[in-house]
Amino acid sequence: MTSGKRLEDSRHPRGVLYPARLPTFARIPPPEPVEQFVRWFWIPEWQLQPGRSSRQHLIAFPACNLVVEPDGVGLAGPTTRASHRDLTGTGWGVGALLRPAAVPHLVADPAAVRDTYQRMDLPDLHDLVCRAMTGPGDRHRHAVDAFAGWLAARIPPPDREALLANEMATVIDSDPEIRTVKDATVRLSIPARSLQRLAGRYVGLTPLAMIRRRRLQEAAERLRTDPDTALADVAADLGYSDHAHLANEFRAVLGLTLSGYRRSATEP
Repeated sequence: MTSGKRLEDSRHPRGVLYPARLPTFARIPPPEPVEQFVRWFWIPEWQLQPGRSSRQHLIAFPACNLVVEPDGVGLAGPTTRASHRDLTGTGWGVGALLRPAAVPHLVADPAAVRDTYQRMDLPDLHDLVCRAMTGPGDRHRHAVDAFAGWLAARIPPPDREALLANEMATVIDSDPEIRTVKDATVRLSIPARSLQRLAGRYVGLTPLAMIRRRRLQEAAERLRTDPDTALADVAADLGYSDHAHLANEFRAVLGLTLSGYRRSATEP
């Protein structure tokens, strides 16, 4: 059963470049038995008219996602650039944003699945979640319980290194004062080589790439939610050396200019 934690429904989730264009979308905290393996479960549902599509643009979290859909199960590897998916017809998905401790039990080398979506032969997981999503009652709760139960039965308790990898990801993602790899090593009290090894084995990205991803997500969110703020102030608040540094990184990863994205993200 899911815990009593609050269900987080969000029309403005961080990491989604155009939240107003989302279909029905829920982020659900993980049940306690899998809190060390899943940051949250996410469930989109959509029903589009024939001939129409909805393109969803993402700057994903630096992590792997295990996703169950009506036609199968897939693993989305960590990304180094913006991505999109075109939704058509009627559909749903139930995804788990994986914490680092879960990753080695599902993929041997997360760097090898970087920027890819690979089908997974997990018919038991697929059957459990599909039955929950097409059955009666609270489909979301039942689907999360089924998914969480499968993970809890498959993945052993995390060891000390896996817990440190979780802490690394949490610190990098949540502390705005961490702007360099050195900042992260000081906060975690580990050498740079150890940090690099943890990130490679459990995330599939470098620590610097993880830090940059968080800062770009924050920049995009700031441009959407506070569009009147000067671009130079956004750059300064996020620790960029100047406006040009943020603009160059934003364009390199997302293929968008700061002003162009702000304009398109705030259009009615």
